[in-house]
Amino acid sequence: MGKTYVVGIAGGSASGKSTFAEALAKTLDNLRVRMFHMDSYFKKKEERPHTQSHVSGIVYRDDNHPLTADLPKLADDIASAVEKQEYDVIIVEGFLTLSDDAISAMLDLKLFIDCRADERIVRRIKRNMAWGLTFDEISNVYLDMVRFRHDQYVEPSKWRADMILNGSFPSEKALKIISDTVEKSVRG
Repeated sequence: MGKTYVVGIAGGSASGKSTFAEALAKTLDNLRVRMFHMDSYFKKKEERPHTQSHVSGIVYRDDNHPLTADLPKLADDIASAVEKQEYDVIIVEGFLTLSDDAISAMLDLKLFIDCRADERIVRRIKRNMAWGLTFDEISNVYLDMVRFRHDQYVEPSKWRADMILNGSFPSEKALKIISDTVEKSVRG
């Protein structure tokens, strides 16, 4: 086995990043895989930035801004895991995975899960309502903040990707191609 192989998975809110990351890890179950979820690096709620919506004027906690997560800590943790070589594969998933220069520079394979905005908002509404939020809370934040941050930070990072995957209809063939590529790279 050679150097640890690092896969980055980015995409918009509710595009299917976590689902694809878990499926990829499952297909690589014969290798030592470590998963880093950017959501685990979110700062405490009181430390996250607040931004006034230019649409409604309402001030929101801005959970879709790069300062909402401790990205330098995530980059350090990835670098440390690579250096220790305890894992064959590291999978990093999160909406800013490709837009953060330090994280992106460590990636051997850059994936972007692309999914239309209407489908992502429906998924986000279902998911967040299951967490106890109301339709109005979810839709107001999305329409006032999330979609603009997506356009500002997430969508432009798509062009850093080595592969853009369909988040609407995940492909078993794409998963197999990617897992075969990763396994072949790890085994040399």
